[in-house]
Amino acid sequence: MEVLNQLIPESLSLPVAVFLLASSTITSMITASLGAGGGVLLLVLMASWMPPAAIIPVHGMIQLGSNVGRAALTWRNIDWRVIAAFLPGVIVGAALGALLLVNLPAHIWQLTIALFVLYLCWGPALPKGAFGAPGVFLASALTSFVSLFVGATGPLVAAFIKQIHTDRFRTVATFATAMTLQHAPKALVFGAAGFMFFEWLPFILAMIACGFAGTWLGLHVLRSLSNSKFTLIFNIVLTALAIRLLWQANLSAGWW
Repeated sequence: MEVLNQLIPESLSLPVAVFLLASSTITSMITASLGAGGGVLLLVLMASWMPPAAIIPVHGMIQLGSNVGRAALTWRNIDWRVIAAFLPGVIVGAALGALLLVNLPAHIWQLTIALFVLYLCWGPALPKGAFGAPGVFLASALTSFVSLFVGATGPLVAAFIKQIHTDRFRTVATFATAMTLQHAPKALVFGAAGFMFFEWLPFILAMIACGFAGTWLGLHVLRSLSNSKFTLIFNIVLTALAIRLLWQANLSAGWW
């Protein structure tokens, strides 16, 4: 109990911290087994109890650690050709985001991400040229830019990578590596903006450790799925996330 109290920032109670640690395990298991969804679910849970200023930077560091663990466990399946094109886009998008640090209207990014995810899941396949180096670079730059402000671009990146690969392990491994790159600049950007990571560091490390355990469990579940079943479940999970974003866009804009 004393150890847990030392891990917890002053703004969190012990029961909430324990709940979030358990949530890190469960959401990482969801992402490892179903391909996506866990990061957004964890973001929603963190937003319910954490100080607003800490949500995106802390979530970014937790997701960085979780994706590093997932990539390490699946490194043999990573598509390094895609990652080589993704990395420059991360650098450009994060640099632009750090320079601008603007607050985008919530309903705009929510609606845009949701519609793109739905199109990538159920619409006509994108032309093959979209998955070459220029297309991957553009997708990486745009999502990396937006991720600094909203922290919820994972479904869009996942849906894009799903269009490239049909093998479930290839999809999970490449997505984990791409998100590792996308979350990495957040420490530098938010640190330069004055966010005090030191206060949250023990809690972040504990969340990452719990997430690694969830990833290990989730990969065992993934082995029991066929590629076709994984693709169907993957599309359903991403669609549910897109519908949630559409509902949030409606609430943010006050359309109904």
